Amino acid sequence: MSGNAPASTGNIAASLSFMASRQPERAAIHCPVGRDAVGVAIYQTMTYAELEREVGLIASGLIAYGVGPGVRTALMVRPSIELFVLMFALFRVGAVPVLIDPGIDRRALKQCLDEARPQAFIGVPLAHAARVLLGWGRGSIKQLVTVNGSRYFWGGALYEQIRALGDKHGPVPPAAMAPDQLAAILFTSGATGVPKGVEYQHRHFLAQIIAIRAAFRIQPGEVDLPTFPPFALFDPALGMTSVIPDMDPTRPGSADPVKLVNTIEKYGVTTLFASPALVDVLAQYGASTGKRLTTVKRVISAGAPVTPKVVQRLRSMLPDDAQIFTPYGATECLPVCAIEGREILALAERTNRGEGICVGKPLPANQVRLIKVSDEVVDAFLPENEVVPGGIGEIVVCGPTTTEAYFARATATRLAKIRHDGRVWHRMGDVGYFDAQGRLWYVGRKVHRVETGNGVFYPEIVEGVFNAHPRVRRTALVGVRINGKAVPGICVELAPEMSKADWKRIRFELRDLALRNDATNVIRHFWRHPGFPVDIRHNAKIDRIALAQWAGKRADKADLGLT
Repeated sequence: MSGNAPASTGNIAASLSFMASRQPERAAIHCPVGRDAVGVAIYQTMTYAELEREVGLIASGLIAYGVGPGVRTALMVRPSIELFVLMFALFRVGAVPVLIDPGIDRRALKQCLDEARPQAFIGVPLAHAARVLLGWGRGSIKQLVTVNGSRYFWGGALYEQIRALGDKHGPVPPAAMAPDQLAAILFTSGATGVPKGVEYQHRHFLAQIIAIRAAFRIQPGEVDLPTFPPFALFDPALGMTSVIPDMDPTRPGSADPVKLVNTIEKYGVTTLFASPALVDVLAQYGASTGKRLTTVKRVISAGAPVTPKVVQRLRSMLPDDAQIFTPYGATECLPVCAIEGREILALAERTNRGEGICVGKPLPANQVRLIKVSDEVVDAFLPENEVVPGGIGEIVVCGPTTTEAYFARATATRLAKIRHDGRVWHRMGDVGYFDAQGRLWYVGRKVHRVETGNGVFYPEIVEGVFNAHPRVRRTALVGVRINGKAVPGICVELAPEMSKADWKRIRFELRDLALRNDATNVIRHFWRHPGFPVDIRHNAKIDRIALAQWAGKRADKADLGLT
């Protein structure tokens, strides 16, 4: 077994056991647990040896309580040491964690739990209260565990009682799992519809660890600041110290950059994993203060594309040899490709010309193909589905991290998967093309394309032209109907320093930009928006459907110059 290899049980939890055996005294987690008299976060530290033992005890207690192999377990716990312990304990016993973004709409959350039909529910008191009052998981949940608080009218066991059971029976090792056994159900963000539960097998998690380590050259002993909680769970398996930031994980775009910078400096953070929204917050702070992050050697930003403007600002905060990676992927398949910030900047002019966003070359283990854009089921790769070289098509991926199904969603599974020659390919729901160098260029989500009498318009092609304007923060392509015809329009979010009074001049300049580019020369309609609606998970994915509805109400005013 190599120095970075997990134990050979097939169980993702064995990765923690392996790392604990190699670096028992190294800090595994630094986590905020309160505040001092002046409001500064107080951190608790747990070593790898302590984390391994705690996981073993909680796993033992869960088995004694009836949460064992195959038990689907909804886990609604805030970023904390307990979250790490519980996640790895559930893996260890062969239970199936069910993870749902806590910030999604309550009705969608109830639908997710109704679909997943969890048999156990582990959560903070607020989650339990909501579960009872709103009817989450009614009829399926049998075992209840309350974490970080008191148990009230809902009954069940406390986290401390589960640990006491573990003390009584002693810690248990990771259960041997077949590679294709169900490991977890991870719900998508629902950015383009109702969230779907992605079935992760143990082999998918193990493949992700291998891919992440290789793609970003991560070494055991590094220190990570993961601002997106699910990705923090990879840290122990990678041998990294995880520093949980003092922030609201559901609002990364509103994070306090001062707190983040102080934490980075205090713990010597080498890796920062953040959404583009948080990266932008940090980059703007660095640009305004001259602050530098001297210990950071890599930034990994995922969830949405990072613009060249943000990359350029962030680069000024980092050491000269630091790298900024923007991996491309989805909950169903991650990572697919990766590109470093210097290459993004080198290709920025092409993005500004309306060529889309380059997401890099596919990782060595992945195969990526393009098929003709379709909203129908595709059962196999056929000649009539092929895209000509250089042409735009729907992105499909096959590789060791490609998941095979959605839980209890047979129709969605058939729409999203292509089963060909004994392999499963995932339809990313994205559209793009390959350039002559074999790099993949992303041009937008399939559902966000705008079809008009003047042709098909793709978001990232169009928006790249207007995002290059120095007074624009970001833009969004929408389709509206004017005089009974479908036409493309652009919603515009101005840079923070711009005012409503600047809009008339900027709109004129945007119209001039449009006329000078073949990809945009038919676009005439621009609407200033005070602040784009974005997804809960990353605060970076623009809700173009909501914007289209908003713009539709203003479409008739556009020609009168009233917007």
